[in-house]
Amino acid sequence: MTLLSPFLNQTVLVVTLDGRVLVGTLKGTDQNANVILEKCQERVFSMDGTEVVPLGLYLVRGDSLCTVGLVDEEKDTAIDLSQIRAEPLATTTL
Repeated sequence: MTLLSPFLNQTVLVVTLDGRVLVGTLKGTDQNANVILEKCQERVFSMDGTEVVPLGLYLVRGDSLCTVGLVDEEKDTAIDLSQIRAEPLATTTL
């Protein structure tokens, strides 16, 4: 069992150290915090609007994770992402 095990089969938002924002269903994790996301989408933020890029089944290495959090699906679906304008997240260093 890992720290992320309680999030299994739930929608999560993952931020990576290189500033990527990924949303999908957490299907698996291991002792190295590697995560498997099903129906994964990347949200690419820009000042022209947010683009949603479907990625499908996606593996994220644990050493590239910045944060993982649960998504309130009701609130998330109410957001019109095309209207969100923001600078992309900067790379994070440890």
